[in-house]
Order: sequence, then C-alpha cells, then structure tokens
Amino acid sequence: MVGPKKKGLVFRYLFALVLLLIMIYPYIYMVLNSFADWSQVDKKFFPTEYSLKSWEWLLGGGESVIPRPWINAFFNSFIVSAGSTILMMVSAVMVSYALAKIHFKGRDTINNVVLFQMFFPAIILLIPTFLVIQKVGMYDSYWGMILPKAMSLWAVFMYTNFFKAIPDTFIEAAKLDGASEMQIMFKIVLPMSKSITTVIFLFLFMERWTELLWDMLVAKSDNMLTLNVLLSQMFGPYGGYPGPMYAASVLLTLPIIIIFLLFAKKFQEGMQFTLK
Repeated sequence: MVGPKKKGLVFRYLFALVLLLIMIYPYIYMVLNSFADWSQVDKKFFPTEYSLKSWEWLLGGGESVIPRPWINAFFNSFIVSAGSTILMMVSAVMVSYALAKIHFKGRDTINNVVLFQMFFPAIILLIPTFLVIQKVGMYDSYWGMILPKAMSLWAVFMYTNFFKAIPDTFIEAAKLDGASEMQIMFKIVLPMSKSITTVIFLFLFMERWTELLWDMLVAKSDNMLTLNVLLSQMFGPYGGYPGPMYAASVLLTLPIIIIFLLFAKKFQEGMQFTLK
C-alpha cells in the first residue's frame, strides 16, 4: 500500500505538472501551429497534419517586395541586442567597480542617485532621447538603436552589491603586485562574478531582444527593421497568414531559449545570490 506521505507527494507532483503544462501550453500551441498544415492552423488544440509550408513562406519572403525580410530582421535584432548588451555589461562593470571598491568623495551620493533613477519609468526620456538621436544624425541606424541602450542602472545596482561582497584583501594583494585598477577589475573581480554576470547578461539580452517601442521609433527603412518591429507591422498585411505569423513568433523566442539553456547552471547560481 502507498502511505499517506507518498500519496501527498504524488499529488503535489501531479499538481505541479498540471500547472507547468498550463503555463507552457501557449508556447507549445505556437510551435505546433507554426508547423501545422494551413488548413488546421487555429482550428485544433493539437493539429494532426503538419508541413513546413509556413516556414518556407516566412523564410522565402512571403509576399514582401523585400527579399527575405524576416532573415534580415532577425540579424538586425541580433546585432542591436548583442551590441547593446555588451555595452551595458562593460559600462555596468566599470561603474560598479568604482562605486564598490574605489573610495572617492561623493560615492554615496552617486549610489543614491543610481538607486533613485531606477524608479523613473524609461518612457519619460523617450522623446528627448529620440530628438537627440535625430539631431546627431543617428536616426535609422544601428548606432541610433544601440547607444541609447548602452547603460543599465539595474545592472550597475546588481554588480555594485556583488562587488561589495568580494573581500578587499584580493584587491590589495593585486595592487601590491603592481596591477592597475583595470587589470584588477577585468582579471580578478569580473572572473569571480561569473554567476551574477550570467544573470545580468540573460536579463539584459532578453530585455533588449524584446524591445519594440524604441526600435519602432528609430528604424525607418525596411532594411533596418528588427524582428519585433517587423512582426508587429505584419499583423495587418499578413493577418491572413496565421501559420507564418506563428513561425515568426517562434523565431523571435528561439534565441532566448537557446541562451537560457546554455547558461542555465550559472543562472541558478546567480539567482541564489540575488535572493539572499
């Protein structure tokens, strides 16, 4: 006979499994319909006939006059997201190291300003930033989409708290050996921060990859559209092609899933620190 404790454990596992299926079913539905025969798209919970027609239509360019717009938009999203994330990471590391490990007048004030600025919604600066980008000639360019997203106060806050937990003895020993602040920062402090770096990288890349409003304002020409912008614009003209729209949505989410799976272990370690 199965004891009461085992029955309770089995029930909890089944309940958790049901909740998990409910949470991931929309994504499963999206993936299945991207491969479903067009006659069954949005007609059944689980399509029974499948084909690659939606993907062939999508990757072939569909009815667009631009050759392969979705592939071009995918690479635009990758360039913009990767560039912005790298700049955000580098700037956050440098600012956070100074705030955490270098003693200078006004350091506490800057820390408070960073914390205070995190409570401001980013949309407040949307119009001023757009006007500046337009005046300096970066409108409808990669730099116009990348540079305004080159600083993350959230990343500065996370790195600063982590760097403060690193013993100063490591830094003092490196200085006695003649290491500069840049060498200490990138060769000692940063390698000791792999777990939190993974968390910050994943969140920053995901946030930038899913950005819509800013890219929609800055990207004017069809060749500069990111995948998010193209997908949002295609709901009207391509509304009669739900299969390819599901395929485009899968294409949009695929990099995030792959990156998360690659860094899952470090992500868990970093999250343990952030929850302490």
